[in-house]
Amino acid sequence: MGATAVALSVALAGPATAAPAGGDHTATRQAIEAAVADGVPGVTATAKDGGGTWSTTAGVGNLRTGKPRSADDRYRVGSITKTFVSTVILQLEAEGRLSLDDKVAKWLPGVVEGNGHDGTKVTLRELLNHTSGIFNYTADDDFGTAYFTKDGFFQHRYDTKSAADLVAIAMTHKPDFAPGTSWNYSNTNYVLAGMVIQKVTGHSYETEIRHRIINPLHLKATSLPGTRVTVPRPSSHAYSKLAQTPTGPTYDVTRLNPTIASSAGSLISDSSDLDRFYGALLRGELLPPKQLKEMKTTVATGEGGDATRYGLGLADITLPCGVHVWGHDGGIHGSSSVAVTTADGRHSLAFNFNGDWSGDAGAVVVGEFCGT
Repeated sequence: MGATAVALSVALAGPATAAPAGGDHTATRQAIEAAVADGVPGVTATAKDGGGTWSTTAGVGNLRTGKPRSADDRYRVGSITKTFVSTVILQLEAEGRLSLDDKVAKWLPGVVEGNGHDGTKVTLRELLNHTSGIFNYTADDDFGTAYFTKDGFFQHRYDTKSAADLVAIAMTHKPDFAPGTSWNYSNTNYVLAGMVIQKVTGHSYETEIRHRIINPLHLKATSLPGTRVTVPRPSSHAYSKLAQTPTGPTYDVTRLNPTIASSAGSLISDSSDLDRFYGALLRGELLPPKQLKEMKTTVATGEGGDATRYGLGLADITLPCGVHVWGHDGGIHGSSSVAVTTADGRHSLAFNFNGDWSGDAGAVVVGEFCGT
């Protein structure tokens, strides 16, 4: 489940000037076609700007039948889920129901402890901006073997894991660093954030996201699947090498139990809904000014030089042409997604690769916002 992979590629090189609003998206289309040429089975993308809404697809959604991808495809968005979770936490702060300075142990006593982990020293803010030092459960070797290798995945793809199960895996390791002293992307942080939402509200993070974000914004293609192993139609198949190499056999990994991602990455959406969500968020439609400012208060990540900084479930990426885009990327088996928007929320792009081993997502972002 991805972190900020976008930054690693967009920071390298690019055109010198920003693309005009309402552009022809030629560079975006070229970058998408290049991703397919590089081995991505298919791509679906939608952009919204001053010129309206533009969608495109390339490649296939089904390697067996050759059926093309659709602009309306729904897909697993992985870590893009984190922006939704952070938004709920910040709404709860605006309502006075919690504080970002609360210690995790206030809401989840005894959950973050063991091998040097101490929930009495970690704040909710440190969860959301990945400065907690809490070990990333997806980096556990046994977890990786069970869910990210061929033999393990096909044996365990339908396992149901509770949030407590995932946190317990992290607690078998030492922290990466003392809270607040460094930065490291950890999916465990957002599993804990989902547990905090449950404790504060009495409802699951899924219920709160539906009530506070999906329903008000009429995100009809966005869902929290729970234990459902399929992706709602229209959708394409998702493909993976299930290996550390981009070579070798390609496997259909569309069906899986997304509880292994929990509130760190279980969401399903489409490109149009993601554009609507990030645009509304950056325009201040979901958070009061104080909380939006908190979300956009960033720390250095050490990724892509200083071109990427991380706020509260929201990355700030400086493109080669000087444009700042805000958003997130996400990876989960066979699905690699990006959703970004300008600071005013008026120019948004969301897209998905239905393969997880190749393709330059950063080039697509640069093409859309920097042009040729």
